[in-house]
Amino acid sequence: MRTPRLQRDRQQWIYDYVVKETGRVFHWDEQGRELPASVKSHAQISKHLGRIGQRMERVAAEEEAAGHLATAFELYFRASATFAAAQHPVLETNDEKKYLHGRCIANYEKVIQHAPYPLERVEVPFEGVELQCNLHLLPGKPKAPVVIFIPGCDMTKEMYPDPRVVHAHHRGMHLLVMDGPGQGMGNLRGIKLTAENYERAIFAVVSYLQTRKEIEAEAITIYSLSMGSFWGLQAAASGDPRIKAVAGPWASYLDKYYILDTFSPRYKQLFGYLTGATSEKELDAIVDKMTVAGREGNIKCPVLLTVGEYDARSPTELIYDFYDKIKAPKEIWVYEDAYHQTRMFDGDATRSDIHMMGMDWLRDALAGKFKAGYSRKMYVRTGGGGPNGKQGENQDSRAWWKS
Repeated sequence: MRTPRLQRDRQQWIYDYVVKETGRVFHWDEQGRELPASVKSHAQISKHLGRIGQRMERVAAEEEAAGHLATAFELYFRASATFAAAQHPVLETNDEKKYLHGRCIANYEKVIQHAPYPLERVEVPFEGVELQCNLHLLPGKPKAPVVIFIPGCDMTKEMYPDPRVVHAHHRGMHLLVMDGPGQGMGNLRGIKLTAENYERAIFAVVSYLQTRKEIEAEAITIYSLSMGSFWGLQAAASGDPRIKAVAGPWASYLDKYYILDTFSPRYKQLFGYLTGATSEKELDAIVDKMTVAGREGNIKCPVLLTVGEYDARSPTELIYDFYDKIKAPKEIWVYEDAYHQTRMFDGDATRSDIHMMGMDWLRDALAGKFKAGYSRKMYVRTGGGGPNGKQGENQDSRAWWKS
């Protein structure tokens, strides 16, 4: 049975009702169901998504046997991502978890086999174990900059990028996606999350990348999403000069009280598993240390922050305060009337405009566009335009009534 027991477990009955009615386990502000209508409670998610993954896998194999390799390639990716989503609600390393995660990995092996560019599964030594990563190399393996993608706490490295649309490649950069402590293969290998070890895991990956002849060792950047943005900003706050820029969309840098105690019950239950805490008291002691607040002055490389104007997980007042204390080159995009998943246009999450624009920003950082003293605030208007059709540059979202 899942441990530890938490006070928020008492909300399970209403949580199950919300899951049934909305088809979502969090991000209830977003439109549309993410789960099939057959899911009536949280406990059903893994079974029902797992069955969908099995069907996708069978069809992918049939298409592969028929010689339709492009179709098989896409379906294997979808199957892998579906199994990844199916394994996530299983908050213990049991046979069901191992099966679902195993099918995620097996289907992704087929993605690697049929990818139209060099795609490698790599193992990075880390404190007596290995971190598993996916390295998406530019076609032809030229020597080029690299982006380390740090997924959120609900993701595995198989979920991004959509291998048909690799945003880093389109901008002349390699991409490495990691399963850090508590994520994906890290869970299966028993690499539990602590307040500090993800930061050390990032630098193990950096050290590995510097051994690859395809990587420009002086052009390593980080794109870190959602909870991953916390780990990315942790790495920035280390002051390690090997990191040349960090983009941290979907702010999660600060006090975890908001996500764990005021948002979906899913998150505190999840962090109990990711950390391996045996009691709520132990869990609270770990997550209380998970903040970059107080380390702003240690950030040396250019950083990009994004936050939704009404993100309940990261109140904008706190994010502005954090931003103001950073002395390095910096930029913040506050999305009008948005919540956690900041973007200008709806659509496929793997092809979100924030990924495109965030990768553009990293490329600009490597080009030296953000000098000492650089600071820019953007109030990104709903629909893509502000006064006179322009975005609200250097406009504070708290002064919306002035525009």
